[in-house]
Amino acid sequence: MQVELVPGAVILLVLFLLTLWAFKLHQARGRLPPGPRPWLFLGNLLQKDVLPLHQTYPKFTKKYGSVFTIWLGPKPVVAICGYEAVRDALVTYNEEFSGRPPILLLTEITKGYGLIGEHARWKILRRFILTMLRNFGVGKKQMAERILEEAHCLVEKIATFEGHPFDTIPATTASVSNVICSVVFGNRFSYEDKNFTEILEIFKEFNSFFLSNPGVIYSSLPNIMKFLPGPHNKVLSNCNKVCDFIRSKVDAHKKTLDPKNPRDYIDCFLLKLEKEQDSSVICMEDLVMTVFELFLAGTESTGTALSFGLIILANFPNIQAKAQQEIDEVLGTNRVPSMEDRMKLSYTNAFLHEILRYLQSSIENFPHMTTQDVNFRGHFIPRGTTILPLGASVHFDPLYWEDPEKFDPAHFLDEKGEFQKKDAYLPFSAGKRMCPGEGLADMEMFLFFVILLQHFTFELITNPKEINLVTLFMDLKKNGQHRYLRAIKREI
Repeated sequence: MQVELVPGAVILLVLFLLTLWAFKLHQARGRLPPGPRPWLFLGNLLQKDVLPLHQTYPKFTKKYGSVFTIWLGPKPVVAICGYEAVRDALVTYNEEFSGRPPILLLTEITKGYGLIGEHARWKILRRFILTMLRNFGVGKKQMAERILEEAHCLVEKIATFEGHPFDTIPATTASVSNVICSVVFGNRFSYEDKNFTEILEIFKEFNSFFLSNPGVIYSSLPNIMKFLPGPHNKVLSNCNKVCDFIRSKVDAHKKTLDPKNPRDYIDCFLLKLEKEQDSSVICMEDLVMTVFELFLAGTESTGTALSFGLIILANFPNIQAKAQQEIDEVLGTNRVPSMEDRMKLSYTNAFLHEILRYLQSSIENFPHMTTQDVNFRGHFIPRGTTILPLGASVHFDPLYWEDPEKFDPAHFLDEKGEFQKKDAYLPFSAGKRMCPGEGLADMEMFLFFVILLQHFTFELITNPKEINLVTLFMDLKKNGQHRYLRAIKREI
């Protein structure tokens, strides 16, 4: 027997569901830290005065304090702002805030395997990755030599433009990607390699979508968005192609594996799986997905930071000239740098730290999740709540930075002009979820920039007034082909 709903009954049903949802939302809001009022179903998603949070957070900290709640659709997200509160959450309460919420876009690709998987798997994989990075020379001369080799390839590539305007992103992204490729796959790729260039383009599209408003909406309303047409379908399909490429590399490694002489990360993981074949925690898909995550993270973040830094050099010629003068005095124009030179190059080192500090004004951090109920700074936060420690609020905290809105390497220099570390500097996060690639990224930033400044002077081809440093990161993501600068070869 079929039951037909008259229009009035449908309206009543919709009203009942809306009322029920509103009641549940009211209950949830009562248990969480206060925050801006959400709309039904959408939460704060389409409220321009709320998102993007890395730009709007100051007005909410004034009203609600360092801990407040926003709603991405039906999901509450507790934002934590300011150095003291963020460090407290990530370090003092490191276990309570060490979870990761499911992020639909990544989960659709990884199926729960890899570093974003469940807690037990993540702990094992993170420990293994840190060990492998150390074994393959991160922080040591062995890795420095790999990076320097790639830096010289980048110099040769930039030289081919002969002083004409060029897009920084393809070359810098390929260079830093090749560093992680040498660790993961055991070899670098030609900048013209078809598979390699296709993968880099896929990563670029993935990050652009992930950081965009449609990407945020997709991750916030998974039960609706994944059944609808849209750019997410292309992004997911292309990322699956990358995973298939990785699987082909794993299969090739299996055929040539020498247990006594592991060549790279894939070999080491295969040996680990063979040794622990009775383990029910990790499997072959964890190998594929950790390679995907390392490949993606080791390509996009550092590549964009390099491009961002080159444009800043061109935008502030006085900073560039001062860094070049210091490099010339310490190294000359011919000696290649080593990591031991970093503390001798105080101003250059300070400039590189300022790049990563300032980048936080343009991005939001990867979310955490509470692993248990926790009372934090006077607020009760239930288990399973998504937490967003805002890096921008740390790196622009006026209590710890003098004139934080200004790009200035002096933020990392003492009265004598010597480099000084700052507590409120957390570009790689902190605590148990701290980025495992910090050591590698630090080496890449230092060695790449010193080599480039030895060989080139970078000049803007656009009016400096047209460049907004706060939005530059997103501009590069959305419009990588925009031509900002040229490189003039220095007389050596």
